[in-house]
Amino acid sequence: MNPFTKKVIHIIKSIPSGKVMTYGQIAKVAGSPRGARQVVRVLHSMSAKYNLPWHRVINAKGEIVIADEESAYSQKVMLEVEGVHFSASGRVDLKKSRYELNVVEEDWI
Repeated sequence: MNPFTKKVIHIIKSIPSGKVMTYGQIAKVAGSPRGARQVVRVLHSMSAKYNLPWHRVINAKGEIVIADEESAYSQKVMLEVEGVHFSASGRVDLKKSRYELNVVEEDWI
């Protein structure tokens, strides 16, 4: 497993209940500011294996972007159960719910 993937897994595991991070935010903290699509790949391929709280990752607009309606609904419900609030337009207020993690320690690799 490459170092970026390890960092992404660690970052996603560190998101506490009731908080969210964006794909781009995770990529930036992991050392690749333009790596949001790689974060998507990691979530898609490794969520089950590493028991990742995948539902805590959303897009930069505060939206759930899963195409499958059932999975998108499940993600919203899981976030609401954790205390994340959605606006009438279906967006998360990132000012209230974003988890700020600024530095990835090198010993995480």
